[in-house]
Amino acid sequence: MDLKGLHHIAIICSDYAKSLDFYTRILGFNVIGEHYRADRQSYKTDLAMHGEYLIELFSFPTPPPRLSYPEACGLRHLAFCVSDLEQAIAHLSAHGIAHQPVRTDEYTGRRFLFFADPDGLPIELYEIP
Repeated sequence: MDLKGLHHIAIICSDYAKSLDFYTRILGFNVIGEHYRADRQSYKTDLAMHGEYLIELFSFPTPPPRLSYPEACGLRHLAFCVSDLEQAIAHLSAHGIAHQPVRTDEYTGRRFLFFADPDGLPIELYEIP
């Protein structure tokens, strides 16, 4: 097998409008394709950042909640790079988004923090100047 890289990450949300707003307005993703699938009563929306397709946002009528606390097996979190963690913190605060305290990676010495999307999916911001 010759993997070429990551193609996309699929996220199922409970409130499509709220999650779409979060990923576009708050995190800065761009919609590159939005499709309503009537037979599934579901949206499938493709989101990109800096021209790179990264997230597939899905809605379904009644998805079960995701277990985050305690952490369950499977995908643990999404992690995004930022060049200025203080600026990112100010942006989150301006939008009323709570975050965990800033920590320092014991192996790299770089700073990071966690916050959550509207459905509680943990998201990490990792500072790489």
